[in-house]
Amino acid sequence: MEQYEPDRLTPPQAAAMRRSLLGGRAALTRRSLLRASAGGALAAGGLGALSGCGIPAAGKTQGGTSAQDHSAREKVVNFSNWTEYIDVDDSGKHHPTLETFRRRTGITVNYSEDINDNNEFFGKIKPQLAAGQDTGRDLIVLTDWLAARLIRLGWVQKLDPSNLPHAYTNLSPQFRNPDWDPGRAYSYPWQGISTVIAYNKKALDGIEVKSVSDLLDNPRLKGRVGFLSEMRDSVGMTLLDMGKDPAKFTDDDFDAAIARLQKAVDKGQIRRFTGNDYTSDLTKGDFAACVAWAGDVVQLKADSPDVDFVIPDSGYMTSTDNLCVPNKARHKTNAERLIDFYYEPQQAAALAAYINYVTPVDGVKPYLAKIDKDAADNPLIVPDKAMQARSHAFRSLSQKEETAYEEKFAKLTGA
Repeated sequence: MEQYEPDRLTPPQAAAMRRSLLGGRAALTRRSLLRASAGGALAAGGLGALSGCGIPAAGKTQGGTSAQDHSAREKVVNFSNWTEYIDVDDSGKHHPTLETFRRRTGITVNYSEDINDNNEFFGKIKPQLAAGQDTGRDLIVLTDWLAARLIRLGWVQKLDPSNLPHAYTNLSPQFRNPDWDPGRAYSYPWQGISTVIAYNKKALDGIEVKSVSDLLDNPRLKGRVGFLSEMRDSVGMTLLDMGKDPAKFTDDDFDAAIARLQKAVDKGQIRRFTGNDYTSDLTKGDFAACVAWAGDVVQLKADSPDVDFVIPDSGYMTSTDNLCVPNKARHKTNAERLIDFYYEPQQAAALAAYINYVTPVDGVKPYLAKIDKDAADNPLIVPDKAMQARSHAFRSLSQKEETAYEEKFAKLTGA
């Protein structure tokens, strides 16, 4: 098992975190922005939370450390999630699916929107995990690369399949076997995140965009192309366009992708690298086309008839946010019951109808169609088998690789 490494960030890692906080998926979503304008606020932690102390990983073997399970006597689950990442009613105060779960099981969910960034959240929970203590949370949602780190460190618990019959049966084949958790022994996806090419039809004015090559090489798009400031998305899409598998690439492949992007930067083809603030550039037409996140595109299409998307023939990138039970959680069985609840197609449909990310649950479509037929027919929310087959995941990185790759990407983007 990997030993816990000190968390004092290298300069490229710090730059990557700042990109995520200021403009990446850690930044405010469009729905969050609407709420913020009405008086809401989102607090994000700073870099100071991340300085570490180099404590060895808990336990001696991979698989996490359990505690006495109080689920039978304490009918509660403490659930930490990202902001605006669950269904809410019209009042904005209640979560209908969580209310359904409580009525059915008698288990109350203490729901907290206290995850704003993976690194910042890791800074919150690592002292307890490193010391073998309860974090006060029974269920957490982590993006795949951080979930992989906690699994390697032995800081999340192996799940009990007997408590997860719906999850085991209904998990989409697309998400069953990530290289960091084969067979999903320690995690289940909360939602999938697809990276595609979005475009503004009016701004393109007849120019055809079907691939990353079109973005990088068509001189008619010079200065009107956007790429994402998230390394795995932009480099992953470029690797696919070059005929390389993001799950198996080498250092030389990565360097070739960076060089290809650098060439486009040098000639002014790429206007800028963005977080989800590309949505404004795209709707205004400052970007004729860009690499984009599907969840944003779904909402943009609903608001603007000029915005649409394309899946390149070479494929697209997919990542996941994942449900994990941290070490020493007091209510592991209750947490597993909640995971399984969201793998019932009708509950997954209610969630997908509100948040518009890729559902990881098979069998959702007929239930979602009763709520929102357009959403049910949208391959960015419910991918068909052909689209699933074109999805690719960025392989797990070692600490050494991540430091080197982020440094190169930061130089490319000017971060």
